[in-house]
Amino acid sequence: MTSTVRSLLRALYGSVIAIAVFCALARNADAAQLFASLPHENRVGKFDTETERPIDFTFITGLNVPTGLLTKGDTLFVASSGNGTVGKYDANTGAAINANFIAGLSLGRISMVLSDNALFVANAKSGTVGKYDAKTGATINANFITGLAPGFGIWLALSGERLFVSDFSAGTVGEYKATTGSATNAKFITGLRGPQDLVVLGDKLLVAIDSDSTVAEYDAKTGTVINANFITELFFLRALALSGDKLFVSYNVWVGEYDAKTGTAIKIYFGDVGATFGIAVK
Repeated sequence: MTSTVRSLLRALYGSVIAIAVFCALARNADAAQLFASLPHENRVGKFDTETERPIDFTFITGLNVPTGLLTKGDTLFVASSGNGTVGKYDANTGAAINANFIAGLSLGRISMVLSDNALFVANAKSGTVGKYDAKTGATINANFITGLAPGFGIWLALSGERLFVSDFSAGTVGEYKATTGSATNAKFITGLRGPQDLVVLGDKLLVAIDSDSTVAEYDAKTGTVINANFITELFFLRALALSGDKLFVSYNVWVGEYDAKTGTAIKIYFGDVGATFGIAVK
């Protein structure tokens, strides 16, 4: 083999390696990042959904019983049930932007959903949903929705001007106007055994049912059940998060990844995340 040929092969080999590295980095850059709140450890962890590895177990620490999580762009909202606050953090670094973005909430489990201009905050202990300015945290209406059953948890999902409210203690999902807070149908879905988190994908409403260890699928327009066993065998079911057509489900100490349209498992055991009470995806 001549020195010229060897030089060409070395150059070609280097190019192949460079392309492979570039493709790997590109895939990793496109991979979703998952945030998980661990209230028993007062921290939020950050995980890579492509590699199924932790990016930082202690991404945000020193919290006070963190439960609900929410992302918007490079911002991560963290609800702390132990001191009744919603904090605002940098989703890339974990640095606090405003740890008391919203304060003075009733102590108890807190969950959130975001529109373009408003942050809706559900407070389980008071049985209310408040509406706040998404940019400043200023109160628009602390009692935007009232009369919910105080107890273990209340969760929210938004579809246009329709706000869905999952009420664990009442066993219902209600439908409300996101503009006024008035009930369109407070008993949109009834008879549920411990409904928890819920998400909307197109015309479908996916609801985590704790006592049945399932994620059930409903028609988001009528509330009619489509598939009560859309995803099954999710023991100690806690939270849901959507990323495109992928559904992430927190249960036991794991997070599973599923096709949100079909319920097919992509990664049944995403990783040993811990006993999380809230997840969000960026």
